[in-house]
Amino acid sequence: MTGRPAGDVRVRTVFLGTGEFAVPTLRRLEAHPAVALVGVVTAPARPSGRRQQPEPSPVQRATAGPILAPERLRDAEAVAAILALAPTLIVLADYGQIVPAALLDLPHGALNLHPSLLPRHRGASPIPATILAGDRVTGVTLMRMDRGLDTGPIVSVDRISLDGTETAPALEGLLADLAADLLDRTLGPWLRGELAAVSQPEAGATLTRPLRRDDGRLDPSHPAAGLERRVRAYAPWPGTFLDAGGERLVVGRASVAPSAPGDEPGHLVRHDLRPALTTSAGRLVLDLVTPPGRRSMPAADWLRGRRAPLP
Repeated sequence: MTGRPAGDVRVRTVFLGTGEFAVPTLRRLEAHPAVALVGVVTAPARPSGRRQQPEPSPVQRATAGPILAPERLRDAEAVAAILALAPTLIVLADYGQIVPAALLDLPHGALNLHPSLLPRHRGASPIPATILAGDRVTGVTLMRMDRGLDTGPIVSVDRISLDGTETAPALEGLLADLAADLLDRTLGPWLRGELAAVSQPEAGATLTRPLRRDDGRLDPSHPAAGLERRVRAYAPWPGTFLDAGGERLVVGRASVAPSAPGDEPGHLVRHDLRPALTTSAGRLVLDLVTPPGRRSMPAADWLRGRRAPLP
């Protein structure tokens, strides 16, 4: 059971978060007996949908508490507004900006929940990187932030096993709940001084980068197994796609089959009742696709409606 720090005084806490991954942690903080949540910092509302109407972040939609939404956290005005709340602890999950040094050296520190087993998959896209690498174990790391990029000392970790079928949205949901549980049971001991942060090893460190739209291009010079992982890793952003007779075909789900005699990489062929992309090793069988200007559909339906038959 989590408890309050010495003196039974709630710790003035500011939470930084933006995406869906952060929402379970925010809710645990709001209910934590050792915490007085004095502010929530999130990204500003962004244009969304066909009408490009401003859409608040998932974190802003999830709380009725006081919100700060600076465009740039590094701006002096943003830092001053946060420090004016007199926090002694910062907790961050899925915020998306570098935290300036002035916010790191609080009495209870600045804690970050990162969805990988650090030092593996530091940086901006750890969940897609986990799927792309075919990792069979992942987890969440609670670290005390320093001035580096996900290089701070580790407070605690929790692990889960993977079966190799996870999509990025499903894995994000699992890790979001794991992160909230980890913080809930770790925060009390941390505030009471019962836990020490341990420096990360440099061995095994990897660094991820922000994803770009063109990352979703399915390159047939790569093996089909790697392309299938890409389909799962890049849902929903940036998505994956290939060229099908001059049109961009978005691939929502795929599977792997062995190559057939005569296969050369880069052709779209018929595989049983579905289309398949021939690759350098194996066939990427398309299961769910979205043609231009149409809704998502089973790839077999798209193939039946195609005027030019596939070989």
